[in-house]
Amino acid sequence: MSEALRVEFFLEDSAHEKLIVPLAEQIARKEELDIQCQLRNARGGHAGAMRSFESYQVVRAKGLEGRGLPDVLIVAIDGNCSSFTETRKQILRATHAPFVHMLVTACPDPHIERWYLADPESFQTVVGTRPKVGPTKCARGHYKRLLTDAVRHAGHPTTLRGIEFGQDLAEAMDLFRAGKNDSSLKAFIGDLRDALRRASQTKG
Repeated sequence: MSEALRVEFFLEDSAHEKLIVPLAEQIARKEELDIQCQLRNARGGHAGAMRSFESYQVVRAKGLEGRGLPDVLIVAIDGNCSSFTETRKQILRATHAPFVHMLVTACPDPHIERWYLADPESFQTVVGTRPKVGPTKCARGHYKRLLTDAVRHAGHPTTLRGIEFGQDLAEAMDLFRAGKNDSSLKAFIGDLRDALRRASQTKG
């Protein structure tokens, strides 16, 4: 068996962690690749993820961390009503040259909760109700409310606002269908698939 690809994550919060990490694992499985995931940041929101990513690059450039570089770096920040293109550019502008080739951006538009709802069919299988997502809205908290309401309507407690289903939703999600429903998710799926293939070929 070939050596596992190392994938490191810089995320905003637990809502990102509970969906994006298992999504990456599902994509890798479909590519018949083994990955080793390491969470570098999952707190502090947008600013926390970007600060952590900047500090990481500085430390790496100085050679202060013993391990070699990862094969893939995933940096995720919500669009928060900026365009997907502008959000992605923000991450790219903050990425130092040695890390560009391993970077994959995840830019949920406008918020990560929309990705939880991106495949209503698998959502219904996992949670027990079919969410009504509707056209994209950037209103603050809109998709948090939709996710919470869907969980409540299925008869579940809402103490974690639905993010506790992240692992199961990621594993059940039809990636083609979800990507068709959400272009920012489609971009992440495609970019990560390409990055894993390149990294595998390099290691091979």
